[in-house]
Amino acid sequence: MFWTSYLLAVLAIILAWPVPVLLSRAQWPARSPFTAMVLWQAIALAGGLSMIGAMLVYGLEPIGDNLIAGLKSLAGMVFNNEPTTALGFWHLFALSAAALLTAHLVFTLLLTYYKIERQRRRHRELLALLASPSDDGPGTVVINHDSPVAYCLPGGARSVTVLSDGLMAALEPAELRAVLIHENAHLSQRHDLLLWAFAAWRQALPWFPTTRLAQTAVNSLIEMLADDVALRTESKGTLIKAIAIVASGTTQPALDGQSVSGRQALAGGQALSAGGAVVEGNAVSATGGADSPRTTASRVSRLLSPKPPLTRAARALVLAASALLLAVPTALLIVPGLLG
Repeated sequence: MFWTSYLLAVLAIILAWPVPVLLSRAQWPARSPFTAMVLWQAIALAGGLSMIGAMLVYGLEPIGDNLIAGLKSLAGMVFNNEPTTALGFWHLFALSAAALLTAHLVFTLLLTYYKIERQRRRHRELLALLASPSDDGPGTVVINHDSPVAYCLPGGARSVTVLSDGLMAALEPAELRAVLIHENAHLSQRHDLLLWAFAAWRQALPWFPTTRLAQTAVNSLIEMLADDVALRTESKGTLIKAIAIVASGTTQPALDGQSVSGRQALAGGQALSAGGAVVEGNAVSATGGADSPRTTASRVSRLLSPKPPLTRAARALVLAASALLLAVPTALLIVPGLLG
């Protein structure tokens, strides 16, 4: 049990700092956004599992030879009102920390989901008042706004893509198609679920630098994934121009004197000035991006100077590493108990 907790703690430290930092600085994710997205998810899940598992295993060490035996002994203490004298102060501290961290992560995940759904519901109500149906297809509406704005608001069958008058006036038909394909890709690939998970992780551990790096990387990767879908039918030049036009309308002054951002509204919970009213809500992204100007620049650079995608062998290696990251802490926690 001691060596198990030690190995889990080492793995948690590695996944908490050096690995995310190196991955955030790497150039290859732009060559295979999907593969990089899988790796980021594996790092987050394996890191959390290792962190909680290390504390749990260490706390149970005096009362069991493995995790399962330790949990059984702990359950007996709790439900049968048995003395906990076998557990020292630091073991009880580790168990309490593991329980509190688990509860905190789960609670933050659910709370973030509740906030997102509440904001989206409010957003839809305001769009029902401010927006009008578009001729560009079902599930698309137009708001009266001079700034070029485009974003999608997820919601299953109620999902909607929002365009502004300014955008439709600024774009050529092919560019508008690229925008719609990009936004529909966000909806069909359920990028909102990824944003929700990583936003909750950052909300739960805002002091953890890794959470910021992960959220920034995921925001960029989902934009690249949507760009790749648009490129299947539209040219690079068309998409680049569409990105530039939407990016030019990133920030507009609201009537209440506050500057609001289309990009921020897309990323979650900020405001979008629409026809003199302020629409709040949690959407996924704009073709300009639910991202920073730096990310928009990297997307354009990726399109202007494309590099070959990762080879099949390289992608397979990254995916295998992702699976291994999840398998190692799971095996360290479960296998000794099954063998015992």
